[in-house]
Amino acid sequence: MAAALSSGTSSIFVPSRAKILLFISLAITWWFASVLPRYKPAIQEKFKARLDDALQALPSIKVDWNRQSHDPHDAYNASKVALMIEPRPLPHLVPHLLHMISTVPPDWRFLFIGSAESVVSVGRAYATQYQQVIGKLDLMVLPEPWNISSKEHVFRTLTDARFYDEFLPSVEWILKYESDAILCANSDRSLNEWLDWSWVGAPRTFADQFPGNGGLSLRRVSAIRRVLSFQARYNDSEPEDEWFSKRIYLLPDVKVALPTDQPLSVEDVYFPDAMGYHVRDGGRTPLNYQVWGEPGQRGAIFDYCPELTMIMEMKLERERCLSAGT
Repeated sequence: MAAALSSGTSSIFVPSRAKILLFISLAITWWFASVLPRYKPAIQEKFKARLDDALQALPSIKVDWNRQSHDPHDAYNASKVALMIEPRPLPHLVPHLLHMISTVPPDWRFLFIGSAESVVSVGRAYATQYQQVIGKLDLMVLPEPWNISSKEHVFRTLTDARFYDEFLPSVEWILKYESDAILCANSDRSLNEWLDWSWVGAPRTFADQFPGNGGLSLRRVSAIRRVLSFQARYNDSEPEDEWFSKRIYLLPDVKVALPTDQPLSVEDVYFPDAMGYHVRDGGRTPLNYQVWGEPGQRGAIFDYCPELTMIMEMKLERERCLSAGT
């Protein structure tokens, strides 16, 4: 029995491979436990330095998530607006408007101000709805007490500084055109070529000192504001374009068209290759003979600007002959 006990006791201290590995692992663990606290700051600093070096080696990327605008108006120049004010629901308003959109430079926006009836008549067309969706066209009925039911009320609106402050606050150039005025697609000039001018329209006579007829005219709002800052138009007096033209012409540091300059549009004085025409009342009232009286010149006008048939009171040749009693 003593021999057996001696044999069992001695076997406990017999080294084996597993026991040796266990002893070595315990020794290493104890060593790390005693050494690590002293080297931990150095290890952390080394790791941080390598991480900083890696971050500096990465390319710089900037992502601006919120800069993209979803307002379709931002695609156009807010300082340029083509303006029509028309309370009557005329049948040619939609094709007329679409033609002007295609002829005016693409950075311009369009504003149609009308009555409830005329705005509905324009807005129901698919083509104009599309122009509204892309931010090119806005349709507007002015709130009370604004009134555009007659020409005199339109004159009052356009000579009121509050109109520009409330509805055209960021606009500097206005292409003012009426339902009986149109730009010619065959013109080799751009509307943007006139932006240095303060006011340009059609001359009334060859001796007209300032060609400023407003039926188809380009106006600079800063010049309009200067006039309205010290003068006010009397109600039921002269038309707004005549009233403005007499005063803008006298302002210092403005650029206005002279009789020798190529006009923007033709009304009572004929110039070949004009940018557009203003046909008073669409030809329902007697037209200026100097412009329209001679058949050859009349034919040349329609060849150059066939769009005029869109805004003019036209008759078939047979109807014209019957009405003349021939």
